[in-house]
Amino acid sequence: MHYRLYNFLLQRAEQDVYPEPPSSIHSQITGHMAPLFVATLPNHAEILDIGCGQGGALQLFDVLRCKAVGIGIGEEDLEACRAKNLEVFKMDQNEMTFPDAYFDGVWARHVLEHSLAPLFTLTEIARVLRPNGRLYAEMPAPNTSCRHESNPNHYSVFGSEAWAELLFKAGFDDVQMVSIPLETGAGADEYYAFTATKL
Repeated sequence: MHYRLYNFLLQRAEQDVYPEPPSSIHSQITGHMAPLFVATLPNHAEILDIGCGQGGALQLFDVLRCKAVGIGIGEEDLEACRAKNLEVFKMDQNEMTFPDAYFDGVWARHVLEHSLAPLFTLTEIARVLRPNGRLYAEMPAPNTSCRHESNPNHYSVFGSEAWAELLFKAGFDDVQMVSIPLETGAGADEYYAFTATKL
């Protein structure tokens, strides 16, 4: 019964998916944070980009000499990636078909707030990471002018301490966070940028 309910909620959430064309603020943040993340990985690292959008980070990882693949559930975004000859798959972050311990790094930028069960999602991310693999996870903070918690497809908008505890519970260590403050048309906003290592 509960499994059927969860599948129903996943299907409903998929109906709220919208295309993610590049925006200047998100491109700037990715351009700054991705090289810092890659610097913590082995040479020619294999990276999974969860919720890859239209491929901005995937293209940057290629420039940084990493082998990157992306996943998403929005067909329009995936088609935009394929038009750029990027390797992408239609796949939900909660039910990935990759083998265990497959990637050196996982890039999960603005996807965890869309998770119905973030501990489940983070545990699945840990599963596909190699031992000592690295995670970059970025998400919006609650209670800002942008009111991210009121977005119809945001289900998990938590404070930084709650996210840190979820990362520990999912099997990560060396959990660190930096705040990314920004100004928007709605006023002051904030993103959390976490890095963590799989035990």
